[in-house]
Amino acid sequence: METRDILVKLKNGDISVEEAEHYFRRKPFEDMGYAKLDTHRKTRSGFAEVIFCSGKSDNHLLQIFGKLYEEDGEVFGTRASKSQYELIREVYPETQYDEISRIIKIEKTDKKKQGKIAVCTAGTADIPVAEEAAQTAEYFGSFVERIYDVGVSGIHRLFSKLDVVQSANCVITVAGMEGALASVMGGLVDKPVIAVPTSVGYGASMHGLSALLTMINSCANGIAVVNIDNGYGAGYIATQINRLAVKEEK
Repeated sequence: METRDILVKLKNGDISVEEAEHYFRRKPFEDMGYAKLDTHRKTRSGFAEVIFCSGKSDNHLLQIFGKLYEEDGEVFGTRASKSQYELIREVYPETQYDEISRIIKIEKTDKKKQGKIAVCTAGTADIPVAEEAAQTAEYFGSFVERIYDVGVSGIHRLFSKLDVVQSANCVITVAGMEGALASVMGGLVDKPVIAVPTSVGYGASMHGLSALLTMINSCANGIAVVNIDNGYGAGYIATQINRLAVKEEK
């Protein structure tokens, strides 16, 4: 439970002072031996810990998933395989999995999506990374507009959606090949642009390095760059920016 939930329950008489005191005396992490789950992270940063599923053993993943779900009533994992999903679904049938983004989650259904983040891709092949970004932002409470396949080889496609992009509090631009879309976007909007290079491209793209170098050398202003294929990182930062914008509006 969150700190606020504990205080509300105490105020309403649903729990005793002793029970509330027991909660606040807990360590700010859950020591599982092979992992130390940061159960205090949401209180500190506003975002609960997320599981990076790739490389974890079946038993470790299942136990970590269960503990985080027990702690917060929802849980979110990135880079999960289909076999990992099937393993977890056997224990938690309500688990959802998206094969495109490779996100696995159990999510509360009463969330209110606030503000607006635009997630744009240069091509269709960039969508898996874009979906990781979009679904991360949605999980953390942001409203997301998806604008896919609007790269520089047909820039008129982007112009047809420019009003939607310009109305967002933050723009995530996902591109492989030479990564030029981020520079174009930076010259068209007055909001922060988070550029995500992808490993999409032919040999000289060097698995995303060409797009990364283009993005970090952009002459356009207001562009920040995350690591190659790091949709999660982009969705997280965009949500932080979106939350600030929502606070300002209030």
